[in-house]
Amino acid sequence: MTRHFAMTSLLSVAGLGAMLAMGAANAARAADMAFTLTSPDLASGSFDSKFILNGFGCTGGNVSPALTWANVPEGTKSLALQVQDPDAPTGSGFWHWTVYNIPPTATGLAQGAGNSPEALPAPAFGGTTDFLDTGATGVNGNYGGPCPPEGDAPHHYNFVLYALAVDDVQQAAGIPKTGTAALYSFVLNKGIGPGLLGKASFTATYGR
Repeated sequence: MTRHFAMTSLLSVAGLGAMLAMGAANAARAADMAFTLTSPDLASGSFDSKFILNGFGCTGGNVSPALTWANVPEGTKSLALQVQDPDAPTGSGFWHWTVYNIPPTATGLAQGAGNSPEALPAPAFGGTTDFLDTGATGVNGNYGGPCPPEGDAPHHYNFVLYALAVDDVQQAAGIPKTGTAALYSFVLNKGIGPGLLGKASFTATYGR
């Protein structure tokens, strides 16, 4: 009786160990296959002066950081990027960079790709940001780097990449190409419904 109980206990422990090991392996495989967005230029978690706005009291290089992504969901027909500072003292945050209709074959954006419409992979285009018509980004739709108010705690800059089951987001949503970033954000997060296949994101900070 005692021997049988001990044997049963050992088998139970061994079985539990095998299940835990299998679970860990499955979790590792899932992590390897996760849709991810990263930036080699922001690996430290903060912005160097090269990527800071040149204007509104800031004197950075205003170069858009390089971005890379992996494991785009199956069925993706286009990608969309939005970068927002939720800490900006506006009541609605501040939109720094938006790119829509990125082809699904792209695996990233090179450093500086956001500084010229021609540098984006066709048919992608830079959308409206909160720098509209200020001249701070050179051309409307270009990247605009961080420039938070002096003395503020470091602001957070959320980079979000959307994988979509449509190849032309504004046509699918029936919105103008010049629509605001907030309008596109609503479409991407809610309005497009099952057309949103996945999101990948990371956050970097900057203060002065």
